[in-house]
Amino acid sequence: MDIEQDKRFRDESTRFELRWNCEDCVYFDRDRNCAHGFPTHRHRRHRYEDPTARVFFCKEFDLI
Repeated sequence: MDIEQDKRFRDESTRFELRWNCEDCVYFDRDRNCAHGFPTHRHRRHRYEDPTARVFFCKEFDLI
């Protein structure tokens, strides 16, 4: 999923403590990255420090 990171998204992300980055996913390992082998560069938390970066959600993301 690809959406614009507008002010509303940023506000609601903070307000509701939304999680969508690799670092929040059960399948993420800091040494090996994604356990499923998917690329992580578009899903990492530091990417969203840029307020113009589009938001990408991974279909494998899981918080378990």
